[in-house]
Amino acid sequence: LGSRLNDVVRETWSEVDVIGFCVPADVPVGRGDEFIVNELKSVASRTPVLGVVTKTDLARPEQIAERLTQLSALMEFAEVIPCSAVDGFQVDTLADLLVARLPEGQPLYPEGDLTDEPEETLVAELIREAALEGVRDELPHSIAVTIDEMIPRDGRDDFLDVHAVIHVERSSQKGIVIGKHGERLRQVGTDSRRQIEALLGMRVYLDLHVKITKDWQRDPRQLRKLGF
Repeated sequence: LGSRLNDVVRETWSEVDVIGFCVPADVPVGRGDEFIVNELKSVASRTPVLGVVTKTDLARPEQIAERLTQLSALMEFAEVIPCSAVDGFQVDTLADLLVARLPEGQPLYPEGDLTDEPEETLVAELIREAALEGVRDELPHSIAVTIDEMIPRDGRDDFLDVHAVIHVERSSQKGIVIGKHGERLRQVGTDSRRQIEALLGMRVYLDLHVKITKDWQRDPRQLRKLGF
């Protein structure tokens, strides 16, 4: 999975007009960040790279200053900026910096659409995010989600039935996702259903199952089936 994702990232770099490299203000720059920066140096001459220090709402001023210094020392960024999506600090400024580097052109998808990703992909990602909440350290990359079915209920155009599967690699991970007496899985369903309803603008019935798909991260066939 890691190799596949790295390939996707490198392919994406060749297609974009600007890159934002983000590090959190409350966490020191690490070896993983340095690895990514070394990769970015190969494209920085033709694609502007912005250094973004995020989550400033979680850090003290001296931490933010330290992170800005660390980031600036890694490479020569087109811009380095701190911001926070939670309290809105410099979000508009960051947007202006990004937009200023985008070429004018025809819309990529109709006005009013937020993305060209299929709804099934967005729904699967919302479920995955809810499933990872609180267990990212235990299951950082071990959860995948597939949508088996997503159809309007008979006679109810305002009601959607969604049947989804949460894939893990081992039985111990399945227990973590389900939780004691199924409490975690119910919470995952409640949280993700609320977000899906907000995204699609209709009521949703969400049916979730957890399946052990053994070693899916190391199986090319399973990676393809799971959308990677």
